[in-house]
Amino acid sequence: MIIDTHCHLNDQRFDEDLNDVIQRAFDHGVKGMIIPGADPDELEKAIEIAQSHENIYFAVGVHPYDLKKFDLSYLKKYIEHPKCIAVGECGLDYYRLPEDEKEKILEKEAQKEIFRKQIELAKTYKKPLIVHIRDASQDSLDILKEEKAKEVGGVLHCYNASPVLLELSEDGFYYGIGGVVTFKNAKKLVEILPKIPLDKLLLETDAPYLTPHPHRGERNEPYYTTYVAQKISEILQIPLEKLEEQIFENTKRIFTVF
Repeated sequence: MIIDTHCHLNDQRFDEDLNDVIQRAFDHGVKGMIIPGADPDELEKAIEIAQSHENIYFAVGVHPYDLKKFDLSYLKKYIEHPKCIAVGECGLDYYRLPEDEKEKILEKEAQKEIFRKQIELAKTYKKPLIVHIRDASQDSLDILKEEKAKEVGGVLHCYNASPVLLELSEDGFYYGIGGVVTFKNAKKLVEILPKIPLDKLLLETDAPYLTPHPHRGERNEPYYTTYVAQKISEILQIPLEKLEEQIFENTKRIFTVF
């Protein structure tokens, strides 16, 4: 059984055929999905989808690119919803920082502040985190440690193969592996995958983004987690059925609704 722990079903690219996308995933062995929070303007759409479908859940959170839309009171409005199971995706993303050095510093500090606030929110409501990290591994690790995020744990979404983040497996964090692992240029992720504790692996798509081989260039969707699982099975040399059973147990441990 597979759970897609990170798919943006509220993205407009699913507007025309969302029910077909969901049914196709179920038909291919995907038993549940989680819609992360990213842009607050799209949160209510995620809630509507989760309420309308069995085994689909959502998280409240603000992506670092959308930090100017951060409104703690708005997130609190929905965090106790019965289908809200996590806080995020939140974190740090230094990939597109301003070129001006002063503006760059201000952007980093703003991202850190919003990240800390969302960690505190997760701890207050005892929900795991969905963490987005890009070109910011050390700062992210430091904040997660300083804020005692191990009290709730969570998942490192689209794990970036940074060795420094492996120690978070001891703090209740899991590693979300998606379509990137099937890419020809994913050597670092392929090399580090065996170093991740088997009981800390999770599956995700990040749909509609990061579509795995052999569907690269197309819109990603939850049923493509099956290709991710197959690739991980090949890399780790673990029978696919056994791997899926283990990852399903991992998913139930961190996201207890499944």
